[in-house]
Amino acid sequence: MKIVIVGAGEIGYDLASVLSKEKHDVTVLDREKDCLSKASETLDVLTLEGNATSATDLVKAGVSDADIIICVTSIDEVNIITAMMSKRLGAKMVIARVRSDEFSHPDSPLTPSDLGIDVMIHPELSAAREIAHLLKRSAASDVINLAENRMQLIGIRLERNSPLIGKSLIDYASEYSDITFRVVAIGRRGLTLIPKGPVKMQSFDQIFVLAKTEDIPKIVATTGKKETEINRVMIAGGSAIGSMIARILCNDQSKNWSIKLIEPDYDTAEELAIELKNAMILHGNPTDPDLLATEGISEMDAFIAVTDDEESNIISCLMAKHLDVKKTVALVSKPDFIPLSQTIGLDAVINKKVAASNEIHRYVRKGRVISVTELRGIKAEVIELQASNKSKIIDKEIQKLKLPDGCVIGGVLCNGDVEIATGKTVIKPNDRVMVFCMPEAVDKVTLLFQ
Repeated sequence: MKIVIVGAGEIGYDLASVLSKEKHDVTVLDREKDCLSKASETLDVLTLEGNATSATDLVKAGVSDADIIICVTSIDEVNIITAMMSKRLGAKMVIARVRSDEFSHPDSPLTPSDLGIDVMIHPELSAAREIAHLLKRSAASDVINLAENRMQLIGIRLERNSPLIGKSLIDYASEYSDITFRVVAIGRRGLTLIPKGPVKMQSFDQIFVLAKTEDIPKIVATTGKKETEINRVMIAGGSAIGSMIARILCNDQSKNWSIKLIEPDYDTAEELAIELKNAMILHGNPTDPDLLATEGISEMDAFIAVTDDEESNIISCLMAKHLDVKKTVALVSKPDFIPLSQTIGLDAVINKKVAASNEIHRYVRKGRVISVTELRGIKAEVIELQASNKSKIIDKEIQKLKLPDGCVIGGVLCNGDVEIATGKTVIKPNDRVMVFCMPEAVDKVTLLFQ
């Protein structure tokens, strides 16, 4: 595909890196020479210095015959205008990143389609929703909803005292034969395993387990961890993600959350205090240990650090963990920090770039792709695909399929019924299939479903 990425910041660079590795024809447009230099020196992409809102520069970048335009500059208005112009100039599909979620509201006077935008993504909102999911699964480091929320993939870190240490996956499945589940990936000391039955689990493994949503609490119990009720939440940082988390929790009618949010900017704190009547908004430095202690961090069930300073996010979460806070979640952007944060004891990390990449990827992939999600901390992806009448994988038992190395079929949604896949499972046309694979196997797997 010919893809033009407008904006060479963190998200734009990350997308360009992923898409160029998948052999797409990628052009990056930005007005900042430093950002473009980094992209041209380290990636196999074409770079162009220019103005995102200039029709002349957009034509030079090749938007007129591009398959996809991805607008991810740091300014919402620029992304919207660039997307509108690109559509008029002939781009087949236009994707715009917009921080504000106003256009997504049902009562919004303008919809993305009114502006000529095919897809409007909100990485901050996606990250906030993911954190809200994590608060409802206190033992998990990752929670991914699949198959219309009928299945969940959870990541769990095995501690030294876990009863699973030293057991093979075959032993694990036979010992808990009353639960239907599948271990689809393991993160081990920086390595990623798509495991087979004889593989034995080790201390500090990050295991990713797929099961029906109603069976997830039983799965957690098998690892030796306990799901604990989380009610009292402290949020460090009232920026886009922090304020969105607070709104989501305040609007959650199923539970009475107790929320404290600390924001360093006085005007922002005042605005949030007026808007969020059910939350306590505090003005102060969210990384100040004395302030956190004074405001009762040790009495909290969860501590969420989403400031713009990711080092401070990690350090403040470590302090919260030291004070026996049950659940800590840190916002990080540097990929190197993700496996490190889990090694040093944080419960979960969130990455906005991954959230944006996951949203955009399913529109880039060929085939009948429903969703693509990158698993944090390991080099693996979960892809939800729909089989067609012409797919090469239909009407055959999974054990007889010639699947690429580094992939496993985890589950199937068929006519509303969910099934954890076994060797005897047969995929039918229009079934939705959950596939877990290494990045190098993604395109090969996708081709099987076309």
